[in-house]
Amino acid sequence: MTGNAQQSTNVPADRNSEIGILITKPRGYLVVKSAFLLGRVGNLNARLVELTGAAAGDHAVDIGCGPGQLVRALADRVGPSGRVTGIDPSRAMIDYASGRATANCSFEVGAAQSLALPDASVDVVTSTFVMHHIPEAHRTAALGQMFRVLRPGGRLLLADTHPTGKVLPAAVRIMSRIAARRTDDPHAPGRHTDPLAAIDIRRYREALREAGFGTVDFTAIAPTTGVLVATKDA
Repeated sequence: MTGNAQQSTNVPADRNSEIGILITKPRGYLVVKSAFLLGRVGNLNARLVELTGAAAGDHAVDIGCGPGQLVRALADRVGPSGRVTGIDPSRAMIDYASGRATANCSFEVGAAQSLALPDASVDVVTSTFVMHHIPEAHRTAALGQMFRVLRPGGRLLLADTHPTGKVLPAAVRIMSRIAARRTDDPHAPGRHTDPLAAIDIRRYREALREAGFGTVDFTAIAPTTGVLVATKDA
């Protein structure tokens, strides 16, 4: 999410430039996320899971899983015959999420642009509030990796901040500019561009089609979230 990212102090600077902005304080992240989403995190995750079309027995992967809330929601959806893998470059997040894992979910350290998953091995991929944390130079590679690991007919869900009304957009701009001053990432939202344009998930529509996805649909979930769902042609 915009506005609460902190770079890891135990990752070399050259690796930070490859991986992007790391969030290293799970509890603080949860507090800020709950406040920003007006206490509707559970409702949002339920809607995101619904939009994925995940079914019992599916294998789902959440990239940039953070503390694992969406992973656990997906695990409920796919049931005991399915499984969900949460992937995040922050060891602190993975350790926190692993301590709260259910039987059919697991967590591992990894980056979106270099997924350690076999080709065509996953039914659903999700990545929420993450794309703006990935260095811009690596975003095309990240989308290519998501396409690669999906089975034909599989679905990718990308989500990011899409505030509505008058107050929330202004708050996002302020938070983004504060966050931009705290990071060395030259492409951080709010550093050189309108923060809302930088995090608008719709900007990846064409990139998803170029990666090979067929249908790409946009859904707005009031009051704060925009979602793209892309399908890999069978």
